[in-house]
Amino acid sequence: EGQDKEHSWETMRDNIQNHIRGLNFKYRVNLREKNVTYLNKLGKFKDAHTLELTDKKGRKSEVTASRFIVAVGGRPTALDCEGGDLAISSDDVFALPKNPGKTLCVGASYISLECAGFLGGLGLDVTIAVRSILLRGFDRECADLIGEYMASQGIKFKEQVVPKKLEKVDGGDKINVTFSDGSQETFDTVLVAIGRSADTEKLGLDNVKISPNPRNGKIPTKLEQTSCPNIYAIGDVMEGCPELTPVAIGAGISLSRRLFGGSTEPMDYKNICTTVFTPIEYGTVGYSEEDAYETFGKDNVEVYHKSFIPLEWSLSGDRAKHQGLAKVLVDKATDAIIGMHFLGPNAGEVMQGYGSAIKKKLTFKELSDTVGIHPTSAEEFVTLTVTKSSGEDAAAGGC
Repeated sequence: EGQDKEHSWETMRDNIQNHIRGLNFKYRVNLREKNVTYLNKLGKFKDAHTLELTDKKGRKSEVTASRFIVAVGGRPTALDCEGGDLAISSDDVFALPKNPGKTLCVGASYISLECAGFLGGLGLDVTIAVRSILLRGFDRECADLIGEYMASQGIKFKEQVVPKKLEKVDGGDKINVTFSDGSQETFDTVLVAIGRSADTEKLGLDNVKISPNPRNGKIPTKLEQTSCPNIYAIGDVMEGCPELTPVAIGAGISLSRRLFGGSTEPMDYKNICTTVFTPIEYGTVGYSEEDAYETFGKDNVEVYHKSFIPLEWSLSGDRAKHQGLAKVLVDKATDAIIGMHFLGPNAGEVMQGYGSAIKKKLTFKELSDTVGIHPTSAEEFVTLTVTKSSGEDAAAGGC
């Protein structure tokens, strides 16, 4: 007691793997309780109503159905360069036998930034290789603020580059990386998170005249229905679907209700809450500022914003140097809120409730009329008054 504790990678890894095994067991139990037959076999379409199944011993069988739902998910996209096989993916990091040491994270996706964030939090030397911009598809202002915050925590960014060659150093474990700008640096681990490709290569989709996207293997759909009318796709395997587990679950529920419950309501893929678990967390729902301008027209969107120091940071000299952000995008014609963005502690907890309100067409007046809980970071949303168009200072005062 009173002594510094050292982090044990091996203990963390074992605890995570035990947790994953426990989750998988619970999933199998849940399936059994719902009278769902689980077949641990590889499926391949023979025709629109027949799957050929292959078990781990190579034995084949067949199953027929009136409808099929493809939900095979995706796999990390590999690094396409000389020596790319020396890199690991985010799927591998929690199975590593030892601390990854000095690490290069390749990619500017939320997975890459999250991995870099927690590795940096363990005190490791971490560099992120960024080909273009951080968090493509997310709000640019928020993405840039995340980058600034992570840089302030000692995480290094190598911008406008991609790895061109990976090679072992003197036959050892270290990896020398040559970048597209000609520079070189040696790392203990190279972690690649440059996107995911749908796991459709072995499904026999050509036998049912389904043509996946050749770039990422994803299946085009309309209301989850593929070009083969009795075959549906949900989750990461579906073209244009946010790559989030709760989205796949929601899409499956929505599809089931339409197929068997008489519903006509489609899945809402726009008003989905998500959180990027970087060192400063980012929660969002609805449109980014850029997408709102493009969809509604810049003159038709009002942006309310406030930068603030979360109370729990204010007593820490290091954290008090940084600020969070609350931003709300409003359709001027209807006063409807079309996007919300939050940078700060517990962003996922803050955003979840607002997600329900956005789906119910929350207006800015209704948000402003809501009494906040004090002192919280979430209350910053209900006290917003400053607009970007006014040019006024967005910094918050008070406690």
